[in-house]
Amino acid sequence: MLDFTRLFVDVDDCWKAFEKIFARHLIEDGTRKRNRKSNLSISEIMTILIAFQTSGLRTFKAFYKYMLKHHRNDFPDLVSYDRFVYLIPRAIVPMLVYLRTCGRDEPTGISFIDSTALKVCHNKRIRRNRVFNGLAQIGKTTMGWFFGFKLHLIINDRGGLLGYRLTAGNVDDREAVEEMAEGLFGKLFGDKGYISQSLFEKLLGKGIKLITNIRENMKCRLMEWEDKILLRKRSLIETVNDTLKNVCQIEHSRHRSPINFLAHLIAGLIAYTRLPKKPSLKLDNIKYQPREFICLTA
Repeated sequence: MLDFTRLFVDVDDCWKAFEKIFARHLIEDGTRKRNRKSNLSISEIMTILIAFQTSGLRTFKAFYKYMLKHHRNDFPDLVSYDRFVYLIPRAIVPMLVYLRTCGRDEPTGISFIDSTALKVCHNKRIRRNRVFNGLAQIGKTTMGWFFGFKLHLIINDRGGLLGYRLTAGNVDDREAVEEMAEGLFGKLFGDKGYISQSLFEKLLGKGIKLITNIRENMKCRLMEWEDKILLRKRSLIETVNDTLKNVCQIEHSRHRSPINFLAHLIAGLIAYTRLPKKPSLKLDNIKYQPREFICLTA
């Protein structure tokens, strides 16, 4: 049986601290709109959305029916499924605030960056897709072509999230790096897709050293042993991406609304930050001997 108590308390504390600030920044257009207050609070909506991502159930509708049947005591004011879907957009901004304030981990000086494709439909159905018309784009990764978005992530050596951006599938990975890296320090490890002299210099000016492998047509260069070893550990972020997709369910092709796609993506990221065990390199007790160099080749 799912335990919602701790999750609800954390979410509710964050929302109560932000609610008054959020209310002051709402903009009205002068027209009267029907905005009936829901019996479910924002905190309850957030709790249900986040809990679904790691519930193991494939569809949110099946999860919500399970909630209606078995968790009436936890949520006595549960509304119908259709009404709940209508309420989901109200939780997007509060979940973003929670992810930014409570979900972001602390930099450790060792960071990894990568992007992963979020497919919204099979490639054979790209021309028939109407849900993400004008939003999703055709992109390419090492695994081939896809139609959808890219999720850009920066994590530390403990698997904690440090930065995240969502872009269209055809956006260059390097475009999101500088903004995502705000507040970081130390070394940032990435794949060959992040090779850029201008990007390297910009990050170095902020106290961040971007480290990547080199391409076959590039000259050999020296690299410290610890950097070479950590560069081989870049697969850590691939494990995080796999966890996000297969455990936290951030990728599937059943979305019927871009807004709800965004809501479930944010909820999935929050669910990941709350996992009891995350992929980690366990470097806390390891001391490196710097200033030993090797020749780096492709």
